[in-house]
Amino acid sequence: MNRCLSYPCFLCFSRSVSNMLCILLGVLALHLLVFILLIVSTASSQWTVEARGHTDLWYNCHSDTQGYHCSQASNEDWIQAVQALMILAVVFCFVSLLAFAYQLFRLFKGGRFFFTSIFQILASVFVMCAAIIYTVMRPDSDKDYGYSYVLAWVAFPLSLISGLIYLILRKKD
Repeated sequence: MNRCLSYPCFLCFSRSVSNMLCILLGVLALHLLVFILLIVSTASSQWTVEARGHTDLWYNCHSDTQGYHCSQASNEDWIQAVQALMILAVVFCFVSLLAFAYQLFRLFKGGRFFFTSIFQILASVFVMCAAIIYTVMRPDSDKDYGYSYVLAWVAFPLSLISGLIYLILRKKD
């Protein structure tokens, strides 16, 4: 009987190697998902929406009888803090991804991904702080939250979970 058919991954290695490979691929997929969510929530234009326009971290857009108009977001301290925190979250998530790739090939057997974990947890803290500041400080409370705002909140627990997984993950050869 072919013993390769009984393993969850479609690779024919020993059981511990294929399980570790499945875990690493799952963690990598989660990390990439978080990275994409952070980029989309930072760059897209739907943090708040209303019938005649939308607002994001960078522009305020609205439509009226004369057309569609966009102006730069206010230069108040709170919006600049949200912008900076979201950019930091994206950068730290990317650095964490690079650290994971480096540690995957350079870490000794039994080592933990502490460096990767620290950067990923910091990315989750940054996105959480940005979303909290935006929630508390946004001026128009009659507008609805848009999908970019929701994606930022979804990225927070996912990046925290990813960072905690990296914290407990040990490398096996």
